[in-house]
Amino acid sequence: MPALDYVSIIRSVYGDRGAMLAGVFASALTAALTAYRTQSLPLYLIAVAFIVIGTLRHLDMRAFRRAAIDSDDAAAAETWENRAVISGSALALVYGFWCLFAMLLVDDPFAELASVSLSIAVMVGICARNFGLDRLVTLQMLGVILPMSLGFFLHGDIFHPVLAALLLVMLVSYRKLAGDIRSILLSAVHGRIEASRLATELDMAMATLEHGLCMLDERGVVSVANARAVRLFSLIGVPDLVGLQVRDVLVRLGKTQALPSTAVQRLLDMIDKRLSGKVLLCLPARHYYEVSVSSRDQRTVLLFEDISERVASEERINFMARHDALTGLPNRTYFGELVSEDLDARRFGDTQRIASLMIVDIDEFKHVNDTFGHIAGDGLLKQVADRLRDTLPQGAVLARLGGDEFVVYRGAVDSSNQLERDAEALQEAICGTFSLEGLTISASASIGMATSTDRQDTLDELMTKADLALYAAKGTGKARSQLFHAQMDIDYHYRQRLKTDLREALDSGALTLSFQPLLDMKTGKVVSCEALSRWNHPELGIIPPSTFVPLAEEMGLISDITTSVIRNAAMACAQWPGDVGVTVNISARDFRGSDLAVLVTEALADSGLAPARFEIEVTETAVIEEHDIAHHVLTELAESGIAIALDDFGTGYSSLSYLNALPFTKLKIDRSFVADIVENPRSLRLLTNVARLGRDLDLIVVAEGVETEEQLDTILAHTAIQQVQGYFFSRPLPERDIAELITRLNAKRADNSKKWLMKSKAL
Repeated sequence: MPALDYVSIIRSVYGDRGAMLAGVFASALTAALTAYRTQSLPLYLIAVAFIVIGTLRHLDMRAFRRAAIDSDDAAAAETWENRAVISGSALALVYGFWCLFAMLLVDDPFAELASVSLSIAVMVGICARNFGLDRLVTLQMLGVILPMSLGFFLHGDIFHPVLAALLLVMLVSYRKLAGDIRSILLSAVHGRIEASRLATELDMAMATLEHGLCMLDERGVVSVANARAVRLFSLIGVPDLVGLQVRDVLVRLGKTQALPSTAVQRLLDMIDKRLSGKVLLCLPARHYYEVSVSSRDQRTVLLFEDISERVASEERINFMARHDALTGLPNRTYFGELVSEDLDARRFGDTQRIASLMIVDIDEFKHVNDTFGHIAGDGLLKQVADRLRDTLPQGAVLARLGGDEFVVYRGAVDSSNQLERDAEALQEAICGTFSLEGLTISASASIGMATSTDRQDTLDELMTKADLALYAAKGTGKARSQLFHAQMDIDYHYRQRLKTDLREALDSGALTLSFQPLLDMKTGKVVSCEALSRWNHPELGIIPPSTFVPLAEEMGLISDITTSVIRNAAMACAQWPGDVGVTVNISARDFRGSDLAVLVTEALADSGLAPARFEIEVTETAVIEEHDIAHHVLTELAESGIAIALDDFGTGYSSLSYLNALPFTKLKIDRSFVADIVENPRSLRLLTNVARLGRDLDLIVVAEGVETEEQLDTILAHTAIQQVQGYFFSRPLPERDIAELITRLNAKRADNSKKWLMKSKAL
């Protein structure tokens, strides 16, 4: 038997002292009465025995109460059981001998009736009181029945022994009755303990449950509510929830707008129809609860889960997915959703509105990143976004497209003039200085604009138009704005066609070379020819380099073109007479995109051309943009015997530091210095001083753009220029004609060398 049950039974045996005393002293009084009637000394002794044993049992029960044994102390309980067995058995023997003495020692019917009837009643009490202890019940029954049965056997007739035998049957019956009572009691005790345990666990579960919980009975009354549910309803004005009709509570909360009416109605429908499901409740102060409804056996359970943090997290995730992390502006995707909704409303609406879109691009933002770092660049983007946000009128949709581009949409503008005024306001806001953690950065922006009165225009079409306008604006300089017009679309498709055809022309070898000679001022001989790429389109005719070279740079093909020019120019030069060299132009992208030194070395090896006859020509812009790598590559080329020329000197930054740092051998003065030297003395002085500077730095000085004999004579008479190039001598010629021109010019200049020497005597 489990210790808990065992101790519980022992406690029941020692439980009711009052009832025990009443029974014992009633028995003592009855025994004394029979003794008095019969004047029998043994019966007086029986009465005294009742009093003595009853008193001892009373004292023993008091001692048990003071002992207060633990519920699981089986050893202590066993000790008290033994004491109960001793005292109980002694008392039972007193009843048994009372019956024996009444039947054998006195011949009095009252004494027999009193002793037997009281003893039988005591046996019933033994079953009812001590049923939990089988040993105690058995011994007490035997203590009563054995002396009583002995008295029946010795009574002297045949009937009393039969009665004694029936007492033995009664013993078995009473033991069975005690066992049944014991089983029933233990089952009840176990049930009570289990119920108590379950109740405790339920209370703990409800107390520790993270969600609010309400149980409704079959009438819809709140029968159970945990602390979280009570606290939740207290926040919305229902302090005492248990016992209330949930329909009345929800209807009142819906009327006072403490809960959304639609959610209340849906919740009531689910409760009334015994449905299962979930309802979202939005409480004041942005508290969100998800109510789970489940019904069974005419009862309903409402579970209130606080999902405020989850909703906030979802909102943050949704915001992050739809907004730019750096500026907080809508990103391209969200911008598309907002604008598409407005365009759809415009498409199916009755009003005539002019929709507008502007793309704002920060000028030379890459230069900011390269010079000051990406942290400064990010700071600039955030401040530009703030200025745009502060400048735009209400209703405008501002977003960041990515990189350094922003986009602005307005669903209704008065006219294109209004849009241009908006663009001017944005440029005024952006153009200026920005303070970025100790740095002061100047910035400006170019803006492309597009308007639409056609209801069928889509966002993609507006974006394309604004992008074309931006391209046109940036082509005219910085801080410019441009409104889209139809010719831009024509030009765009023209450029797209050229891009496609340019790739095909490069793959098929349709790009050819032309060469323009450079002449020595002393001898008049051709000393070198500049290789120039040419494209003769089969349908569009001659495409000038000023058109297809920028396209090649956009497409990333410029290095492929340069590779082709280097190889073909080296091959062509190897076939020219004498020691005439060839010059090839190199762009900034060529320094970044390939191993230029290896390429030139391989081209010279394949063609058999001497390095001294090959010259690389770079612009000031290319040198400055890629200074470090340009220095490395040009130094490597110069060490292999290849000449290095600085092209278009005077049109770029015109810094003298790189003239000294880089291994230049030649300085080519831009044609803009030569154009008006005949008419403008200032231009002549400038040209003269630049030429003298080049000579002082031990550089060969070349004048580009010589187109008239007057310009040539002026250069001969007043400058220290050593070589000239221009249309006066020859336009760029195809490869098949340049060799003949070299032979003819060199032969002619040899015949007239004296004239050239006369003209160059100032040198």
